[in-house]
Amino acid sequence: MRIAVFSAKPYDQTFLTRANAAGRHTLSFFDARLTVETAPLAVGFECVCAFVNDHLDAAVMEQLHQGGTRLVALRSAGFNHVDLEAAQRLGMTVVRVPAYSPHAVAEHAVALVMSLNRMTFRAYNRVREGNFALDGLLGFDLHGKTVGVIGTGHIGLIFADIMHGFGCRIVAYDPYPNPEAKAFVEYVPLETLYAQADIISLHCPLTADTRHLINAIAIAQMKRGVMLINTGRGRVVDTQAVIAGLKSGHIGYLGLDVYEEEEQLFFEDHSHQVIDDDRFMRLTTFHNVLITGHQAFFTQEALTNIAETTLANIDAFESGSGKLHRVVYDKRK
Repeated sequence: MRIAVFSAKPYDQTFLTRANAAGRHTLSFFDARLTVETAPLAVGFECVCAFVNDHLDAAVMEQLHQGGTRLVALRSAGFNHVDLEAAQRLGMTVVRVPAYSPHAVAEHAVALVMSLNRMTFRAYNRVREGNFALDGLLGFDLHGKTVGVIGTGHIGLIFADIMHGFGCRIVAYDPYPNPEAKAFVEYVPLETLYAQADIISLHCPLTADTRHLINAIAIAQMKRGVMLINTGRGRVVDTQAVIAGLKSGHIGYLGLDVYEEEEQLFFEDHSHQVIDDDRFMRLTTFHNVLITGHQAFFTQEALTNIAETTLANIDAFESGSGKLHRVVYDKRK
């Protein structure tokens, strides 16, 4: 098939080309994000390969369909940026990568916990400047602390297991408890998790129920000085409410790998520009906030799995055989 790969960075080209080693498909790489303006680039391509910040709303899907696209292959697990109703109406198939390396994301969440607790990012800058003072770098023992995990799928469960290895008590909330978690996870109501957890890590999908799950009401129920970690979906967190929590001291530490308005920022170099997102810039002023640019997935193993699963999806669609990780429209959601 002829495949138009949007939001293609050098690493995407490297790993997708490697996965297509037999040369079965023709890959064309476009650095541009997929939008209404860039959709004409896909004319004549049977398949469009898209990433998390590409636009796949009804208008774009209409353009792709008119241009001959039959398959949308997502290089991600999430699909909330796709108008699945439009895809169904147009007879277009949407596939995704349901899992790539849950260890990559879980381990990055742990890295945020450790870095925030021991302020290693501040210590690094101090030592480079010849400042070896310890004031402001005081941390706490993880052993014996209570960690709240919201969402216990593959990633959440691995994160919980790692934190349990530190000697932490694990409480969790999930509408669909994971039977594999019973050995070391205590499922509790969300309000109980908020009240008991010293550290809260978010690993839930973005749905109508979880959008702004972490809001002013939720924060008010948390322990004062709580550490909040989000490597899941940006819009699960109400940024303005979190800023208020940081200002009041109710939130003691914040680690983000995702941000609700990240589409205009992440995966690009804006170092030569003025960033006009006032809420994001306000977050960067806090000494107890650590933000990474959606890099939790960014390991060799994960990129290999993403590329191989993406190509396998395309193979299965073209041949009519093999495992197809299809995303189906559900009008109830």
